[in-house]
Amino acid sequence: MNAPFRSVGRVLMGLSFVLLSGCGYNSLQTQDEQIKAAWSEVLNQYQRRADLVPNLVNTVKGFAAQEERVFTEVTNARAKVGTIQATPELINDPQAFAKFQQAQGELSGALSRLLVISENYPQLKSDAAFRDLQAQLEGTENRITVARNRYIQAVQEYNVTVRRFPSNLTAKVFGYGIKPNFSVENETQVAKPPAVNFSPVPQH
Repeated sequence: MNAPFRSVGRVLMGLSFVLLSGCGYNSLQTQDEQIKAAWSEVLNQYQRRADLVPNLVNTVKGFAAQEERVFTEVTNARAKVGTIQATPELINDPQAFAKFQQAQGELSGALSRLLVISENYPQLKSDAAFRDLQAQLEGTENRITVARNRYIQAVQEYNVTVRRFPSNLTAKVFGYGIKPNFSVENETQVAKPPAVNFSPVPQH
């Protein structure tokens, strides 16, 4: 009596697997995991940048102590980034994701203005510690760009699957929704450093 039921059960399970595969379930699972991995790498690179900020600010202060406004901007921007809990759930919340992106964009802009200062201080530009930190920051920014691009691509592919028929039906049944993505244009505008007019360095 039990053997036929087991056989029927196996057939139904096999049929369910085929149906789910054909409706995009496996694609949704795979793409969701790819997004999580890409997001983790984005966070790693942003954290690497945040860790460089204190040493960079202190090094510049040693040569340009009077640029307190810029130091305050960088410090406040880094603190704002630190108040946002970048949990895995954040990538499912468009409002929280937008706040995260804005905060990172503000830090990018503040760091750009900090680096502009070096143009007015030849001794700072020639300082070995500053050059090393600047190189580390530039390398980190490049890694951030690569990580963000991978995340953008992963989300784009996933969102297409969520919207496209018949996988959109599967997505609705299993609770897979559209995920927010980086707005490259907006962040570029936020990070764009303004024109800076330096006053002469006081003579002692």
